[in-house]
Amino acid sequence: MAFAEHEVLIRRDAMAVYLYLLDATNLPLWRDGVRRVKLVDGSEGAKGAVYRQMVAGRSGLSIPADLEITSARPGAEIQFQVTSGPAIRSGGYYLSTETAGTRVRFALEAQPEGPLGFLNRLGFLSTMLQRSLCAEAAQLERLKDVLELQPAI
Repeated sequence: MAFAEHEVLIRRDAMAVYLYLLDATNLPLWRDGVRRVKLVDGSEGAKGAVYRQMVAGRSGLSIPADLEITSARPGAEIQFQVTSGPAIRSGGYYLSTETAGTRVRFALEAQPEGPLGFLNRLGFLSTMLQRSLCAEAAQLERLKDVLELQPAI
């Protein structure tokens, strides 16, 4: 299993950050590789909501990947799992209020699987997966930039 996390301090209140993250249609604004997102099942931003992401594939074509919200605690935590697509992952955003704003931790984990599992026994797949997760988690820096450039509500 591969695991990565990254955290930033965003100069916005926790509810503003939480609501922005809860709206999965905002993902293309700060996540590389996510081209489009739309709600396909459930209530927007609620536990059980399923969003279809169109993500960039290796060939440059868009590939569908379904993301489901598995837990949502207002102002504090959002957990999700990617249930289909090129990379099956789970993770969450964990928020805590500080004097200067909101500390956000983005954690991701994934299990190498599929027909290339033999490469994992050699350590090759695990290394690639670990690098990919670290790069994804580090995109939290872009979220900080996007939110801090928006006017406060």
